[in-house]
Amino acid sequence: MLDLWYKNAVVYCVDVETFMDADGDGCGDFQGLADRLDHIEALGANCIWLLPFYASPNRDNGYDISDFYQVDPRLGTLGDFVRFAREANGRGIRVIVDLVVNHTSIDHPWFQHARSDPSSRFRDYFLWSKEKPEGADEGVVFPGVQDTTWTWDETAQAYYFHRFYAHQADLNLANPAVREEIEKIMGFWLELGVSGFRLDAVPFLIEDRPRSPFRSADPNADADPHAFLTYLRRFLSWRKAEAILLAEANVPMDTIPAYFGEDGERMTMVFDFLLNQATFLSLARGDARPMASLMRERPPIHEVAQWATFLRNHDELDLGRLSDEEREEVFSAFAPEERMRLYERGIRRRLAPMLGGDVRRLAMAYSLMLALPGTPVFWYGEEIGMGENLDLEERSAVRTPFQWTEGPTGGFSTAPEDELARAVVTDPDYAPKSVNVAQQGENADSLLERIRRLVRARRAAPEIGWGRTDILETGDPGVLALRATWRGASMITLHNLAARQVTVTLDIADAHEMLRPVLCDSGGRLPQKADDPIALPPHGYAWFRADEERR
Repeated sequence: MLDLWYKNAVVYCVDVETFMDADGDGCGDFQGLADRLDHIEALGANCIWLLPFYASPNRDNGYDISDFYQVDPRLGTLGDFVRFAREANGRGIRVIVDLVVNHTSIDHPWFQHARSDPSSRFRDYFLWSKEKPEGADEGVVFPGVQDTTWTWDETAQAYYFHRFYAHQADLNLANPAVREEIEKIMGFWLELGVSGFRLDAVPFLIEDRPRSPFRSADPNADADPHAFLTYLRRFLSWRKAEAILLAEANVPMDTIPAYFGEDGERMTMVFDFLLNQATFLSLARGDARPMASLMRERPPIHEVAQWATFLRNHDELDLGRLSDEEREEVFSAFAPEERMRLYERGIRRRLAPMLGGDVRRLAMAYSLMLALPGTPVFWYGEEIGMGENLDLEERSAVRTPFQWTEGPTGGFSTAPEDELARAVVTDPDYAPKSVNVAQQGENADSLLERIRRLVRARRAAPEIGWGRTDILETGDPGVLALRATWRGASMITLHNLAARQVTVTLDIADAHEMLRPVLCDSGGRLPQKADDPIALPPHGYAWFRADEERR
């Protein structure tokens, strides 16, 4: 029997640099993270996803890696990582880490050797051209920040290819030696206790990129670009059967099945970016129909595969798959100021300020995320309703220090504020004095306590992660009603996205089924049977188990 632990997991994403500083130098570290595992465990998460923590010049939040086998000294040592991983695993919490193999930092020894010696074996680790290729100004990922994908290197006397920033040189994945290096990297961290990898920028790993002229490419490399994903999954399965690959792939609907593979032999999970964008359109309109429509269009996936659902993450909220009119609707509702937007397609804000700090609406949004078919992923700080700092550049606005207490640094560090790795939130409504774990842990109606209850309900409902989910008709466009069924058990969830009171009746074939409340913010009398009217207040939600009536 395959160990499909991820089917009923709740994932918590952490940036070690900004989570907890144990040694007082202003930068978070693995010792601090290990010391705060109680919080993650109490939340109910059973998997931690770590953003890059490798040695890095840190020009791109650690995604510019200079040594794949070392912890950034600011965050601790390999010993600190192993201690953290062992303590997490001892609590039943798995750890997955970012696998960033699309590129390296230009400070990486591989690139330094490659640029300095044309005959170096590392030359073909990267992609070079003596002349600037046509179309070099097209396909940039960060418009307004990046203006080309080919940059001249004076030392190499050639242009090198970089899909992202100029300080991140793309690896030549057609080179078998590069693929062997990736195997070594994966094997190393698996031996140190990780249960898989979140694979960064997957569409760019398999794109039809330019090939290096210094060595002929694998003749089979271009036959099926997705075969590289099968290769990674096969290696992972050989080394650690239950380990997973979680793909970042914000791609059109008709291309997604190829990322999973026909037999589930490629990516274990794929982030559901399309449903995420539909969710924000639904939240902006107070209308569940965009979400329902998208869910009906999602392609079927193999039983061992899984969607990863989320509301916010460490990047901007990407709205690039919405129409221009739909995107403007979401901008108008949640990012009315230009400084709140990024790359003309995204929003660089956290969820709490986007929803006006309304605890009821926030709880409904997270209840909705947890009820969606798939594995839910939280971004650290969302459980207490942290805000953003728009004075920080680009995506750093949502990567501020975690707020443990009401102190000036939010209890994140004993260092002075001006020595922190990143500035704290300063908006009075979301600064540490107003939003922190200590205060919310003492209030049963706080966002933190509500989310803890929601996570417990989700962990006790394996049919959401394992089973089939159907959309139920309610007659009201503001309500999304879902029924998840697995092995004869059913969980019915209702979410009122509208800012008005609603009363709905479920369209269920067996209207005599008994409804047993699990978690309700209904504001009225609870129904007894499936055909009873269900009242939901503005932004209310309800979870029910459906049991056949005993005769």
